[in-house]
Amino acid sequence: MVHRRHVRLFRNGRNQAVRIPVEFELPGDEATMFRDGDRLVIEPLRKRGLLALLKAMTPVVEKFPEIDDPAPNLQRVL
Repeated sequence: MVHRRHVRLFRNGRNQAVRIPVEFELPGDEATMFRDGDRLVIEPLRKRGLLALLKAMTPVVEKFPEIDDPAPNLQRVL
């Protein structure tokens, strides 16, 4: 079910603003905003860690080429 609430727009300096009611509060202290047609969408900005990045990545499906580069002879190096 979509919750709706009537809110008033006001001016804050040269910016138009709206107070976000407590039931619509977003986590954190940053958000992203974009237009979707006539709609204005505000989404919380989630800090993504390494695990989230790795989960979002797709596996590499191409085969890596064979490389003819044998390991060095350790007897010669030491």
